[in-house]
Parts: sequence; structure tokens; C-alpha cells
Amino acid sequence: MSAPVAQRRGLGTAVALLRLAGAGLLAAIAGIHLYLWRDGYDSIDVIGPAFLLQTVLGFGGALLLLVAPPRLLVWAAVLGLLFSAGSLAALLQSTRGLFGLEPGLFDFVESDVAPLWQETFWVEVAAVVVLLVLTVLAAVRRRG
Repeated sequence: MSAPVAQRRGLGTAVALLRLAGAGLLAAIAGIHLYLWRDGYDSIDVIGPAFLLQTVLGFGGALLLLVAPPRLLVWAAVLGLLFSAGSLAALLQSTRGLFGLEPGLFDFVESDVAPLWQETFWVEVAAVVVLLVLTVLAAVRRRG
């Protein structure tokens, strides 16, 4: 087997594994938000509906990553990346504040000792990293 063929196969395997990992991480973000929504966040103005929307978008993004044809995989990965980065930014803004803004989001301030805060943070960071790498590798693979 020639080196370029082996490299393409290795790249294809990496893309497939990152696709699965990305879908799993998006589903985990959705699952965490659904759990928290059912655990009391449903009664918080704006935040409750936002958590439910996070659930729908996270599971939808996971499914999209799994079923997207190769020619659309880059776009599916970018959408998942934007979703997870936005979710992470919202978590950090609601807890610590970003860009010099006071902590809070829609008049809600979160605590980093809240249930599943640490898990949410690390799952979202992992999703951003995995989906960024997937986006780059899928683009390289598509260009051939």
C-alpha cells in the first residue's frame, strides 16, 4: 500500500472516530441540560426554555453529525462547534462574566458549585476541541 493511500485511510479513520466522539459529546451536552431542566431549571425565566432548546439542538446536532454525508460533514461539524462554543460561553458568562461583563445571563447568575457545573464545563470544552479538530480534518479530507 502506498503512503498516500495509507494516509487517506488513517485520515478517514480519524474523521470517523472524531465524528462519533463529537456526536457523543453533543448528546452529553443535551443530556446534561435536559437533566438540569427537569431538576428545577425549568422554572427559571428565559433560562428554563433555553435549557430545553439546548436539549433539542444538542441531540439534533449529534444526529446530524452521525448522518451527514461526507460532502456536508464540514458544515455539520462547524454547526456542532458553534453550538458547543456558544453553550460554553453562556456557562462562563452566567458564572464568571466574559469580556469585562458582570456575571449573569438574563438576570440569572450561576454558581460553579451548582449541580453538574464541572461536568458541563469539561464536556463543553471537550466538544469544542473535538469538533474543531473534526472540522479541520474533514476539510482536509474533502480537498483530497
